[in-house]
Amino acid sequence: MKQFISVDDVPSVPRLVETALDYKKQPFKDKTLGENKTLGMIFLNPSLRTRLSTQVAAKNLGMEVVVFNIDKEGWQLEMNDGAIMNGNTTEHVKEAAAVMGQYFDILSIRTFPGLKDKEADYTEKYINQFIKYAGVPVVSLESATLHPLQSLTDVITIKEQWQQARRPKVVMTWAPHVKPLPQAVPNSFAQWINAWGEADFVITHPKGYDLDKKFTGNAPIEYDQDKALEGADFVYVKNWSSYEDYGKITCTDSNWMVTNEKLRGTNQAKVMHCLPVRRNVVIADEVLDGPQSIVIKEAGNRTWAAQAVLSEILKSNL
Repeated sequence: MKQFISVDDVPSVPRLVETALDYKKQPFKDKTLGENKTLGMIFLNPSLRTRLSTQVAAKNLGMEVVVFNIDKEGWQLEMNDGAIMNGNTTEHVKEAAAVMGQYFDILSIRTFPGLKDKEADYTEKYINQFIKYAGVPVVSLESATLHPLQSLTDVITIKEQWQQARRPKVVMTWAPHVKPLPQAVPNSFAQWINAWGEADFVITHPKGYDLDKKFTGNAPIEYDQDKALEGADFVYVKNWSSYEDYGKITCTDSNWMVTNEKLRGTNQAKVMHCLPVRRNVVIADEVLDGPQSIVIKEAGNRTWAAQAVLSEILKSNL
């Protein structure tokens, strides 16, 4: 792999999943692979699991890690080429990314959409400008439209948890939230489950919350949540704001919250969420604290997803 921005950068999803699960069994088997190599982690918005798990993963490979909160500690960056910089921006990404490329062997970056301008967000200008000017491999720690490390983790978790011969039924369900959230996680989950090709996948959400077909592909869309959940083996819960009426909350129906009653028609489905989760808004306490929740195990697998990605890039490029 030359970079890790989406599933399109991965030659084989099943092989990468197996690499991650092997690292879970043997975390330090490649402890010298990243020796004398440095990972730069650049954050433009907050992070807990992505930050900590990727740091641990890099350390397991022998890498040094530098974390920089550019939104709080750095100059305000100009992202537009040809800009007349007589406003609030102090440094152009051309210089900033190029300088970081001199310091780091791999550059990872976390950005966030503005949720105001769909066209601007979906061009992925922020992360693409770093790719253009850094001159080193770039790993997405989440971008405006995708969160590939999270989605790789999700596939790893389903693979690990599923021990039957038949294909599992995986349902991604929208759930309510108090604020508009990006489409990055659901976009990415749909993209990776489709690419993995080892599950029967259904998406359910209220009308008006359809995602970009570029990511959902041919996955069936069901507007009746109860119908969609029938016979599910895994239920992936996530809120997102409207893609069509971009960035808006068009439904606040609390009946979409995942409860034990909602899970009654499933095949004792395992419940997943990327975290952080708003308890008793998105998922009820009884589910999160119950035997069907695997959100903590899922979060634990973030380390092995990141370690698999970093090792592949180290082996391919450095």
